[in-house]
Amino acid sequence: MGDLLKGRVAVVTGSGQGIGRAIAIGLAEEGAKIVTNNRRPGSTGNAILSDAQVASLDKEKREWFERETAAISGDAETTARTIRETGGEAVPFFGDILKFDVAEKLIQSAIDAFGKIDILVNVAGSFGFSPIEKMPEELWDKVILVKTRGYFNCIRHALPHMINQKWGRIINCTSKAFNGDVIKHSGYCVANAGVVGLTKSVAIEMRGHGITCNAFSPWARTRASYELDTYAQVVDEADNPFIIKRQKAVLPVDMLKITPDPEYAAPFVCYLATDAAAGISGSVFSVGGNGIGLYSDPEIERNVTKFGEGPWTLDELIQQVPRGLLAGYQSPADNPK
Repeated sequence: MGDLLKGRVAVVTGSGQGIGRAIAIGLAEEGAKIVTNNRRPGSTGNAILSDAQVASLDKEKREWFERETAAISGDAETTARTIRETGGEAVPFFGDILKFDVAEKLIQSAIDAFGKIDILVNVAGSFGFSPIEKMPEELWDKVILVKTRGYFNCIRHALPHMINQKWGRIINCTSKAFNGDVIKHSGYCVANAGVVGLTKSVAIEMRGHGITCNAFSPWARTRASYELDTYAQVVDEADNPFIIKRQKAVLPVDMLKITPDPEYAAPFVCYLATDAAAGISGSVFSVGGNGIGLYSDPEIERNVTKFGEGPWTLDELIQQVPRGLLAGYQSPADNPK
């Protein structure tokens, strides 16, 4: 075990399995004391697939899916136990961070167990696919609220402690979906765009308090990865969001074969929690395998200005916009990244 985070106390939401689990263990390996968290004891079940969809799989595929997901399932207690068995200190907290008072109790559990809260890593998330014109309100809320209200709740209750001690690290999990380019997944796009906005606003507000706030967009093989792989097999091709167009051919992508393990995401998140990263705040990073990227901020690429009195007329805009503002323009809707 290392000691770069010795004496620090971390809360990691969504750490029963997958990326959150890997980060909790990684922080503990550097000496941090950990509060692990997920909603309830035991596996929380499938995030995307319904029981009926799983039952519709052929026997071989269903057994494969159940075997693979069971092998990587866990909860806050199993993660905390793993940390303790390897010489670290950890306690579990079961509760839904969507509830303001539960998030307060989660942060308080770190104070009660270890005396303070230094690091908050928000990893909890939810999924759900639907064409936006068919999406039920319940699905929209399910996907969006965990990463907006839930993250806010935890940050809100952690910050007074961090401000008082003049030190803190807040690290939020987002997704490249914040760009809005994942089809039939608009709620998830909005949720992760919200994380980016929340991260930057907290970073700016906390300048001068010794507190940083950053976001990371991971690419890793988790239980959700197996659900995503299986989802494509239980919906019509027209509803399958996992199709990539290449040279006018439509080719399915075997994501499981090319997706790295979640342990690859942990080291950089741990780095952001150290003193070495004190000058890094308000940034969004991509983390996939051993590749780490820094996202740029949106900037105005070009503009047009009317000189003289009065607002633009439509005739003027029809003439000037294509010449100046949109010279060489390609619609993002026609050219998703």
